Amino acid sequence: MAKDIEVGAAGSLTMIALFSAVALLLRSFYKRYTRLQNRENEEND
Repeated sequence: MAKDIEVGAAGSLTMIALFSAVALLLRSFYKRYTRLQNRENEEND
């Protein structure tokens, strides 16, 4: 019984870490993409 609880806690912590890492990556890629788009728009104007 105690093993299940420990595994569940470790699993949820792992999932939280994975989701936050993915969210940070997506955010940085989105920022870089929008910066590139703004630069292209300025060059075209």
